[in-house]
Amino acid sequence: MKLPMNCRRLALAIALFAVPAHSQSGPRPSDQELAAITQRGTVLAGYDQAAWHAADAVLLAGSHPPAGQAQRYIARQSATGWTVDFGHLNSDATKFLTAYEAVQSDAPTHFAVGKFDPEREDTGFNLFAARAIDLALKGFRGENVPYNVAVLPGGTRGNLVYLYPAQVKDGVYPYGGDVRYFVSPDGKTIYEKRQMHKSVLESIPAQLPKGSTPAAGYHTHVLTDLPEDTDVFLVLNRQPRVPEYVGAGGHIFKIDIDGTIKVDPSDAPPPPH
Repeated sequence: MKLPMNCRRLALAIALFAVPAHSQSGPRPSDQELAAITQRGTVLAGYDQAAWHAADAVLLAGSHPPAGQAQRYIARQSATGWTVDFGHLNSDATKFLTAYEAVQSDAPTHFAVGKFDPEREDTGFNLFAARAIDLALKGFRGENVPYNVAVLPGGTRGNLVYLYPAQVKDGVYPYGGDVRYFVSPDGKTIYEKRQMHKSVLESIPAQLPKGSTPAAGYHTHVLTDLPEDTDVFLVLNRQPRVPEYVGAGGHIFKIDIDGTIKVDPSDAPPPPH
């Protein structure tokens, strides 16, 4: 499966299912668990933004790579901002050949683009991330929609690979059908596959009656007992930005507009029937 180089801004949610809330509440998750979900979802949203603006910067710079030269985009965050590299694996997957590099400059949406001729040979994170992407794609069976990918570093234990539907229309946000893989540090072994949500649906919050303002979204989980990383991603990327309530594990979680998660908030809506 090829991922488009011109990776546009994504906005993900989870599959919506109008089912009753669980009759019994599961264990109350710890603050540390919820903070970890917020942290991953926040970085995922940053990755999305960086990939989107970096791809646009490459195209605006007049760079139109030959077919296959910029097959993969890989973003990484540092103390000074995001860097996004565009390239491909060599024939024996021992190097990642970087053709273009976009570095965040004076504003979150501004990226300076550099071209490498000959291509830069990378043997670090870019190589391991590209291997992990290829490995995840081999076993991925998504729906018949475009998908995008993100790889978040997980330290010495491995990396997280996310596959989720791409936004292709302004104001229309596809959600659901997303998977997270936990992959070995060298990108050669899948340790765990987590199906986060099921069917892909669309949310169109921009198309509201004139003069109305959305207050929040609400959905329930059928696969997991906790909010997922892409639930936080949804809140941080969907416009207008509003909280999202998630029914899971017998609890109602509120994901606020800054990505923080609360359990059973006092203003939670009643469960669907």
